[in-house]
Amino acid sequence: MSETPPFRSVDPETLPRRDVYRLLLFCVSPRPIAFTSTLSPDGKPNLAPFSFFMAGGANPPSVVISPVTGREGGYKDTLRNIEATGEFVINTATHEIKDRMNLASFEFPYGVNEFEEAGFTPLPSVRIKPDRVAESPLQMECRLFRIVRHGEGPLSANYIIGEVVYFHMAERVWDGDTVDARRIDAIGRMGGEWYCRANEPAMFEMTRPQR
Repeated sequence: MSETPPFRSVDPETLPRRDVYRLLLFCVSPRPIAFTSTLSPDGKPNLAPFSFFMAGGANPPSVVISPVTGREGGYKDTLRNIEATGEFVINTATHEIKDRMNLASFEFPYGVNEFEEAGFTPLPSVRIKPDRVAESPLQMECRLFRIVRHGEGPLSANYIIGEVVYFHMAERVWDGDTVDARRIDAIGRMGGEWYCRANEPAMFEMTRPQR
């Protein structure tokens, strides 16, 4: 019988919230990145990446992002815009655009256009007002279903549940039937300053077991 390896166990109630946040990022990784575009109520574009991101279901198609409350207790521009307008686009982040995406993560003053600051090309959406990111190969136009807040103060969660009302796929990632995962070259967020790259040498297939 193999020996159980040693573990270091931590009660999150005994740690500062910032340390809990750091541990959470290492434990929940890799995380896909929702490169999210929105509009302010007066029509100013905003673009920011969020790695607290997941698919919710397909009937209807839904996604969830969570821009956590800032360390000073304020809400992210993305959350403010979605709460006010009810619309947003999730653009897939790839290795090719990683540096510009990282630049867009800078906390610019509210109302600054990150498309311009980070050098991205806006594309008109079909059913909503916020633009898509032309350099992203996969884009989802979303309408707000609900915002669920969990906790209070800095680093608390703000779950934005959105219904996908339109999909866009670049021809270069389309294989004639569906998206070819090998052509996306997506990146994911790890803990600390680490990212990962989902390219073909690191990818593998596994068939789900059948009875």
